Amino acid sequence: MAKNKRQKVKHYNRSFYSRETRVKRGIGIVVLVAAVLAAAWFAAPHVLDWATHTWYTVVKDRDLEAESASRAEAAASSAAASSAAASQAASEPEPEKEKPLDGKAITGGSWAELDVTALTDESAIRAAARQLKQQGADYALVTLKDAAGTVYYASGVANAAQSISESPVDAASIAAILREEGIIPTAQLAAFTDPVSVYTDRSMGVHYDGNSLWLDNVSAAKGGKAWMNPFAASAVQYVGDLIEEVQGMGYEQVVLTGVQFPNIITRKQDFGASGGKSREGRAAQLTADIAAWQTRFAGSVTLWVSYPDALCTAATDALGTTGVSLGMENLLVTSSTALDADSRAALEQAAADAGVQHVVVHDATAFR
Repeated sequence: MAKNKRQKVKHYNRSFYSRETRVKRGIGIVVLVAAVLAAAWFAAPHVLDWATHTWYTVVKDRDLEAESASRAEAAASSAAASSAAASQAASEPEPEKEKPLDGKAITGGSWAELDVTALTDESAIRAAARQLKQQGADYALVTLKDAAGTVYYASGVANAAQSISESPVDAASIAAILREEGIIPTAQLAAFTDPVSVYTDRSMGVHYDGNSLWLDNVSAAKGGKAWMNPFAASAVQYVGDLIEEVQGMGYEQVVLTGVQFPNIITRKQDFGASGGKSREGRAAQLTADIAAWQTRFAGSVTLWVSYPDALCTAATDALGTTGVSLGMENLLVTSSTALDADSRAALEQAAADAGVQHVVVHDATAFR
């Protein structure tokens, strides 16, 4: 009897899903995961709010809604207060800023003169400046070189070497403190009335008999003094260099005195130019010297020329013409007596007719 043969069962390592089916299945899983994550993302804030609210209301026994409303009310109140303060600040005018002092300005204010020898230290300078301010002064006149040839500060100009005072002042500090107190510092310099510096550089002096310096008296022992020569280019340069030096120290206004020839004109004087023998020639030279200084310092220094009232309206040998006719822009007039209203008016009119732009009168009463 034949044996029954058992059928062999074949096993196949084969998926019943096609490739397309597997791809669709993977996409579905990805979409499902993404949907779950998105739902969790959107639900998380609400869940956190619920949990926080539950914690504080149940566990901590606090009313979050009431606290939130209170905070909102406080924020609104603070914003309103800030807005009101800003509105009030905007409506209030800003305080005016103090304008810096213009050292070159001609304001028409009052002038006062300081004794430079008393300005020995900061406390003395400040006390003097404050006193002038209380008196209403706008300008302080400080003599830094006088008619005796003395230079009252430590000048670095070579021809001033023998002229410096034994106790020089700090001219820059004087100018700075005056400015701090609201006063315009004004330097006064003697020009050609200088019997000292001509011995440092003889080319600056009036001569006679060759290289000898002419004196305005018989001898120095009898009070004779040498003079600087307005015709000498070195003399004009020296005065200009002093103006430049004091400008650098803070003096933007400078008054020149002694812009003249000697009061006595003789045949023995040698001015180095033929024009020195005539009034017209002397007047023309002084006009040229003043013009040279005004041109050199135009826009940087307000330059004044000062004469006694007797030299302003009458022609003299010292000037060759009237003082008001020498072409200065600004004139300071000095007088040993008080000028009456008519004399003052006549002087100012003569100056205006000659082209002078500003006139200040310093008489026995006060500066004007």
